[in-house]
Amino acid sequence: MKKIKYLTISLVALNGLLFLFSPTGFPEHIQLEEFLNPVPQADVIIIFNSGGWGNTSLEEAKDFAPIIEGIQKTLNDWGYNSLVIPYARTKDDFFGRIAGAKDFLNSFESSSNLLAREIESLVEKMPDKKVIVTGLSAGGAFANETYEKISEEARGSVIVITAGTPFWANISEPENILQLNNAGKDSLAKGKIKILLFSLLNSPRKWLSAKIKRQDLSFSQAIQAPGHDYFWDAPEVGSEIVAFLRNRFREI
Repeated sequence: MKKIKYLTISLVALNGLLFLFSPTGFPEHIQLEEFLNPVPQADVIIIFNSGGWGNTSLEEAKDFAPIIEGIQKTLNDWGYNSLVIPYARTKDDFFGRIAGAKDFLNSFESSSNLLAREIESLVEKMPDKKVIVTGLSAGGAFANETYEKISEEARGSVIVITAGTPFWANISEPENILQLNNAGKDSLAKGKIKILLFSLLNSPRKWLSAKIKRQDLSFSQAIQAPGHDYFWDAPEVGSEIVAFLRNRFREI
């Protein structure tokens, strides 16, 4: 029993040391303007930030990709060509996850600063481009932090659209930011603690029940906070985004 106790303490201590002293590393990002070289006709640059660890590709992001597609279609209907640039916040390996967790706990201080500098560089070199920073859940918190770090001069070319930003994140409400929360129904965005706790405690039973019934339900889906799903066709999502974009683009 003592050996198990010492082994457990050692593992906890080792994980703590790894967390504290591991190098802070983020994916090597291609400069945003490099994406534009083959498509100089793009009027609008959409920066895609997934939820979770922030390394889900656009093709795999079934929860947020339809929103991005809706934004692109809307812009295209208005005569604007757009380009989507996925932005990975976390390397897809062990130390990348540790670095990502540290950055998350530090309100994305490091990674948001990197993206803010890239956006400023893009706006300076290509002032005719409009930049839309998008983010789902934790990606929404990241998008907010990024906007806060962008210079006043560059902010005129940047707008932000987020969905389901967690209630503990720093959320600002300037006219260039749209914060979606499913009209108040997103329990994670609105901080409905009782609902969140019940959902968390009920998720293992929900997941096991799905497995027994041979239903395709991942544990991450089972643990999903109530109201945290966003659909373009919902009036509190697609219609809100279109109205926001119309407001921002009407003078261009």
